Amino acid sequence: MTRADLAEALHRTVGLSRNEALHMVEQILARMSDALAAGENVKITNFGTFLLNDKAERIGRNPKTGVEVPVSARRVVTFRPSQGLRDQVAGSLAP
Repeated sequence: MTRADLAEALHRTVGLSRNEALHMVEQILARMSDALAAGENVKITNFGTFLLNDKAERIGRNPKTGVEVPVSARRVVTFRPSQGLRDQVAGSLAP
């Protein structure tokens, strides 16, 4: 699914113009990105939570050469789906 797909679904479901729907999708994604960049977690009820995790510096290894290389500390975003989303996805696989 792409931004355009989301905007098209919003256009069909709510009745906004295509430009308004695309603008709304862009604004939502921008707000989510800004919140994550500011260090906030983003929780969407019945969908899931985007969590920030700080990873410490560590020593990694080049798998091809075996040379040890320092991996710098960084912040990563992870997604934790809600129970409702997990149930819906698992239900789609049921016979």
